[in-house]
Amino acid sequence: MNQIKKRIKIEMLSTGDEVLYGQIVDTNAAWLSDFLFEEGITITSRHTVGDDLLTLVETLQERSLHNDILIVNGGLGPTSDDLSAQAAAQANNESLILHEEWLKTLERYFLNRGRVMPATNIKQAMLPQSATLIDNPIGTACGFKMQLNDCLLFFTPGVPSEFKAMVRNSILPEIKANYPITESKLCYRLTTMGRTESDLGQAIETTVKLPDSITVGYRAAMPIIELKLTGPESKKSEMDNIWQKIKAIVADNLLYEGVVINQGESGLAQVVSKLLNKSKQSIVVIEQQSAGMVSYQLLEANAPVVKSEVVPFVMEEPIDYFSQILQNQRADIALGIVNFQEKNTEFTLIIATIKQVLHFKLKYIGRSQSSKIQQQILTAIALDGLRRYLLNLPIVGPNVWLEQVA
Repeated sequence: MNQIKKRIKIEMLSTGDEVLYGQIVDTNAAWLSDFLFEEGITITSRHTVGDDLLTLVETLQERSLHNDILIVNGGLGPTSDDLSAQAAAQANNESLILHEEWLKTLERYFLNRGRVMPATNIKQAMLPQSATLIDNPIGTACGFKMQLNDCLLFFTPGVPSEFKAMVRNSILPEIKANYPITESKLCYRLTTMGRTESDLGQAIETTVKLPDSITVGYRAAMPIIELKLTGPESKKSEMDNIWQKIKAIVADNLLYEGVVINQGESGLAQVVSKLLNKSKQSIVVIEQQSAGMVSYQLLEANAPVVKSEVVPFVMEEPIDYFSQILQNQRADIALGIVNFQEKNTEFTLIIATIKQVLHFKLKYIGRSQSSKIQQQILTAIALDGLRRYLLNLPIVGPNVWLEQVA
């Protein structure tokens, strides 16, 4: 593949009935799109197909006509529903052959674990005749690459850890070698809570003028909204100016800027954990309706939690309870989200130290949510309150879904 193009078409083809029918979430597709984007490479399309040989063959033939690179994920296991290698061979009118090199690797894999290799695993060494093997240092499913209709196809295992290692170590270097990236892209991110997506969108669109090459994106996952500013690296100076204006617009509702180690619900917990560890303060967490979610996220983020407790009862004297538990545990801070009332969605947020107890009676005034979403909202409010306390900010920030009762 010697021809260099200014813009390459890359598609990911996810395989498997469990993916097609929504029985599992296709996290590999989301990861690949984000990973390649950070490398300055844009996925142009994604496709999903089930475990049907004829459909797989037709899809490989058809999608290879529309793309420069096709990254096929899944279907390389030893069972009868793993059909990717067979489909690839049929799509290119060739046979499957035994790759002795991978068969020896498989035999060593099982020998090193004190096991005899099942005969079914030989299937994983049967690859299309024109295929070139791609090493899998983690599992038994080797990857492979081949040419079909002037399209370069990469076949990868569905196990996320194996897939990611193969993309990082083998596929990305080859893409960059064959298709030099003309210009990398930049992506600035921040996460907010307390304003609606439409409100943020209107405020930004009426305040900030965006060139055609720079875009703002929104990702809502109640109760947080992530903002992304994306553009070419050559526009960095202009993007920096725009980013400062956006940060000024969301300042009162900003939770954190950039991408934390694990995106999603635990991002705020990681920010709080970093603040606690930096200030060398240990914490006790007392929860009711959030059902341990605050503690779980903090512990996952390696926060110095010395005790966590879920209380199923309403506290008549919560201030006394928190003061006592602080003394018993010799902790620096106690965080509580307790006394939730289902009938009027009121609850109590407490941040206590030996010297003072900050006590807020709050009411959730947003639309009715499922128990899980309700727990996520309460968890985010508790963690944000703690973040604000550690940064010497007002404990309860502006929030369209929250009313301070007392």
